[in-house]
Amino acid sequence: MRKLSIGLVLLALVMSGLIGMYFSGAFDTENQSQSVSVEVGQPAPDFTLYNQKGEGYSLSSLKGQVVLVNFWATWCPPCRSEIPSMEELYVNYHRGGLELLAVNIEPEGPEIIDAFTLENPHSFPVIFDRDGKVQNRFGVFKFPETFIINKQGIIVERVVGAIDWTAPEVLSYLNKLMQE
Repeated sequence: MRKLSIGLVLLALVMSGLIGMYFSGAFDTENQSQSVSVEVGQPAPDFTLYNQKGEGYSLSSLKGQVVLVNFWATWCPPCRSEIPSMEELYVNYHRGGLELLAVNIEPEGPEIIDAFTLENPHSFPVIFDRDGKVQNRFGVFKFPETFIINKQGIIVERVVGAIDWTAPEVLSYLNKLMQE
């Protein structure tokens, strides 16, 4: 009986991930064919996205700061796991020349973010890419995926998967970028 229960839980987790990928457009070959994968060393594509209150965030308005653009979803366990370290990074470095934009890729993102935030508190801005246009411009189909953009607006790193944003080597790298 215990093996059956574990199997059902694993099946439910896999199915929820597949359903989330479906709703995020990961299986939409039409959108994928229109995507343009950006590369390290290229200027980051500009965009304007809005938070739940309707406040706009444009990447171009953040030139002069180091920017982390993090694509994520509430259904993504690795995305959830990196939130505490992203929050610590944001709290400690936001006023020092670092901005973090958490781009939620779920069409229903604004409707579900309040409940998610209760379970996963954070103060960094969450903006919504409901139609997936920005996600496609960046060529993102794995989550989380983060682009580190230098003060001149150039992509200097592309991080696929969750990491500890407070690890000494990460902080050293970001500090170096903020000093340039």
